[in-house]
Amino acid sequence: MKRERLREGFTTGSTAAAGAKAAVLLLSGQACVREVEIALPIGGRLKVPVESVEILPGEIARATVIKDGGDDPDVTHKAQIIVTVKWIENIKAGIIIEGGKGVGRVTRLGLPVAIGKAAINPAPLWQIEAAVKEGLQQCGIKKSVSVLIEVDNGEQIAKKTLNPRLGIIGGISILGTRGTVKPFSNDAYKDTITISMDVAKASNANVISLSTGGKSERYLRQIKTELPENSFIQVADFFAFSLKAAAKRGFTEINYSCFFGKLVKMAQGFSNTHAKYCRMNLEKLSQWCIDAGMNKSSALAVATANTSIEALHIINLDSLKNEILDIVANKAMASARKFAGPNIDITYYLFDFEGSIVMQKQSKGNF
Repeated sequence: MKRERLREGFTTGSTAAAGAKAAVLLLSGQACVREVEIALPIGGRLKVPVESVEILPGEIARATVIKDGGDDPDVTHKAQIIVTVKWIENIKAGIIIEGGKGVGRVTRLGLPVAIGKAAINPAPLWQIEAAVKEGLQQCGIKKSVSVLIEVDNGEQIAKKTLNPRLGIIGGISILGTRGTVKPFSNDAYKDTITISMDVAKASNANVISLSTGGKSERYLRQIKTELPENSFIQVADFFAFSLKAAAKRGFTEINYSCFFGKLVKMAQGFSNTHAKYCRMNLEKLSQWCIDAGMNKSSALAVATANTSIEALHIINLDSLKNEILDIVANKAMASARKFAGPNIDITYYLFDFEGSIVMQKQSKGNF
């Protein structure tokens, strides 16, 4: 059966750039524009549909473009990005780009945008400026331009993102290092992980607390109440990537919170624990149980369990459960050490789904 090709989308940066170009074209005397072509940060071109354009009193043009996440929609999918442009009398002013209502404002160090500035990242900023220049050149006009980027309902959308934790308040960020959104791409999530770590490091944090999701993070936060909010980062399945990124930034201690299924995959040595990239090997777990001394009948039950949850239930009923979990934890720690290197303390926190600690395992770094 032929697999259906997934549709690519475009970023908030491309959305804003398209709006800026459409508004400049209209202000320069062109007829209403329903589609514009813009440059991408990684090279190449992209055609973007324009929802609406209008001329306002006082030689002002406004364009609205709908952000399209393609077949990989996120919380900004279908967001309305509104771009307003107007001429500046001072020809030497160039192109001034600012964020307005619905665009977040940076309040912490560690982000690629200075404190106090609108959360428009460097690549989208370049895109918007390039789009404005193209519009001016296309119309043969040499004028300075003021560009205001706004996002309808942006403040509410931002509450569903990590922006409040990163110190971006009042709206979403205008993002996109490549300009397009690949369906089910890992790049955006990896960017979120590294940006979060940069923010934590900029606040002089030495300890980083990684978790595989919201629930495992919440359970760890209930224990590590002394740590600041920005030191907790959800890394999903990016096991190797997050450990390498933390070590690269010089953190001296890593807390890693997870559930049993992810721990077993880490113990198997997988760099990414998503089901797309690796398979839960309960037969291998069964062998570890035998190595710890579990009888073969119980070990067979582990090997044929439907899920890792069922396997853990069998292990918990065994008198050697601590020894078995210690073997799994040691193997997971060896994998973590391989990715993080020798010079960092690592502590695993294994929780059950009710939030109780099943196991805690620490490995000291060689400082």
